[in-house]
Amino acid sequence: MLKSQPAPGGRSLYFDGNWHHPGSGRYRPTFNPGLDAPITEVAEADASDVDAAVGAAREAFRVWRDVAPLERGRLLKEVAAVVRANARELAALDAANCGNPVREMIGDATIAAAQLDFFAGLVTEMKGDTIPMGPDALNLTVRQPLGVVARILAFNHPFMFCAGKIAAPLAAGNAVIVKPPEQAPLSSLRLAELVHSILPKGVLSVLPGGREAGAALASHPGVDKVAIIGSVGAGRAVMRAASDTIKPVLLELGGKNALIAFADADPERVAQAVIAGMNFTWCGQSCGSTSRAFIHKDIYQDVLSRLPAKASHYVPGLPTDDATTMGAIISKSQYERVLDYIASAKQEGARLVTGGGRPENPALQKGFYVEPTIFADVTPSMRIAREEIFGPVLAIAPWDDEATMLSRVNGVEYGLTCSIWTNDLIKAHRTAMAVEAGFVWINEVSKHFLGAPFGGWKQSGLGREECLGELLAFTQEKNVHVSLKRSDR
Repeated sequence: MLKSQPAPGGRSLYFDGNWHHPGSGRYRPTFNPGLDAPITEVAEADASDVDAAVGAAREAFRVWRDVAPLERGRLLKEVAAVVRANARELAALDAANCGNPVREMIGDATIAAAQLDFFAGLVTEMKGDTIPMGPDALNLTVRQPLGVVARILAFNHPFMFCAGKIAAPLAAGNAVIVKPPEQAPLSSLRLAELVHSILPKGVLSVLPGGREAGAALASHPGVDKVAIIGSVGAGRAVMRAASDTIKPVLLELGGKNALIAFADADPERVAQAVIAGMNFTWCGQSCGSTSRAFIHKDIYQDVLSRLPAKASHYVPGLPTDDATTMGAIISKSQYERVLDYIASAKQEGARLVTGGGRPENPALQKGFYVEPTIFADVTPSMRIAREEIFGPVLAIAPWDDEATMLSRVNGVEYGLTCSIWTNDLIKAHRTAMAVEAGFVWINEVSKHFLGAPFGGWKQSGLGREECLGELLAFTQEKNVHVSLKRSDR
């Protein structure tokens, strides 16, 4: 236990409409990865705190489920307005706490507000069906909320995930408990402060903590569904913990995604897409990044020659500086992991095209920075071709046989995104059908489209988000049969 504790407030546990010290009394520092320096101390929830929060959330659910859908939508739109009004502050918190550039984090707040508005507008779409039974009966289905939903979040977009991912379950009438990322909890806690007076008491809870809190949420019998954005390992742990209570899960997990360029594609556009798809802005820390590029041999060298200049736009800098185009890795352990992958690529014979080291800027010597790194001539046996790095390391390989290339694209355990580049409509559609991925772009990369279902195949997850299907996934169907037969007198 620390000798001193912050007063209850935006660094403690938020549930039942109030701030609480953790039952254990534990507070732990949260860091600025751009400076490798502590920012403040944040409460660490344990199983007893989870139990208290779940109890309060169940009470709140009984109230929230009976709020008229259009009124729930109106309140969510109020939350969206608050997010927009405080976007700069929230972005600054994320930049300092997770290492992503502040300018990019303002965009994250805008996206979160759009998701809140989107699901607020879908509240009347939670419709049932009628089933024909003849003149003497009426058979219908209705959709009702599940109860208490736990959402366990990742560190790469802390605020966007927090504000955006509460939208669907709240719109459906559930109470929501958020476990913000252990490494970057500050913006989620600030959201709780900002919306305290909008949402009814106990409808939203924010419990910072580590694995104990996450495991307690996933296994708690009072939690009716658990959703996680995280690694495959974390997803498996959540599924195991949820299995004892037979609760449904929604999993958005890792990716080792491919960009495929055919010989007829424009090398300039392909080069732009290769760089954009890697998401160097947030150091490649994105599950949807196209971190493997398969470029047809006829345009391979042309594309490679253009990449260093395009990658040079992404210059590591202090995340809180508006001019920064590429931030810091989230933690020392992840930073060392990325460097280990770079070393292994060199050892295994990949050709370094650009980057591969630490920036020389003296102002960055205390933080966790890595240059945009691109390797060419990557073979399937290399670690950077098979394993998710979650860092700014791109693996590029030439191909000439389509069947062999597709076998390599599909030869990993992940299946989240894929980007296909060609001017041939038949090739485009044929390849889109052949790749084992849940979200495919043709002549586009990296973008999400609100309303289009996002999610993975294979080990990349279960379920779909950012669409009507996400809203319905936080409801359950009930069938009602009504006999219309008259009783004989």
